[in-house]
Amino acid sequence: MSFDPRLIDMVMRLRSRGISDANVLRAMEEVPRKRFVALALHERAYEEITLPIACGQTVSPPLTAALLVQMLALTDRSKVLEVGGGSGWMSGVMARRARRVYAVERYAGLVEAAEATLAELGLRNVEIRHGDGRYGWPGQAPFDRIVLGCAVRAVPGKVMDQLAPNGRLVAVVDGRLTLIEKARKHTTETEFMPLDLPMIEAGKSKTL
Repeated sequence: MSFDPRLIDMVMRLRSRGISDANVLRAMEEVPRKRFVALALHERAYEEITLPIACGQTVSPPLTAALLVQMLALTDRSKVLEVGGGSGWMSGVMARRARRVYAVERYAGLVEAAEATLAELGLRNVEIRHGDGRYGWPGQAPFDRIVLGCAVRAVPGKVMDQLAPNGRLVAVVDGRLTLIEKARKHTTETEFMPLDLPMIEAGKSKTL
């Protein structure tokens, strides 16, 4: 991978803003955000802004993605579900640390583009399916970690049911970054700061 000073600047900025997990910072460097946006946006790929992608969707700012991934506390044994795969960028970042990542995305066009980019980067431990993220991926459950790449009023029950005992789920719930930890007999929910993500959309697109 060629040296890109803007990418290095992004990583340094993330470190200064509270991203302390070295594995997350390394993954953000090794899975360049610019590979998941249009060529015309490469100059702005490492800025702290939301960027548009196909199907009217967006890629989250670097700090947002890094916060979500850091809160998952991934290990090399983690089996991860991502609701809202989008461009595939966050899937790729998580794949650098997790054992396997399963993502659900409602737009078939985004699934195809993400699969192609991830393959180009040699990330083969990611699977993406076209579906309604509100139902998770029952055929692959349970998951050690679940992350929602879209905001919700409440975590969908079918997704929550797919979280394994001792698992962690990270989402923006009712406008606040939230960590849900599931023990064998009870679940704890901890709210953190306000965070902005697009709201989850129902169903899977039949046209895009």
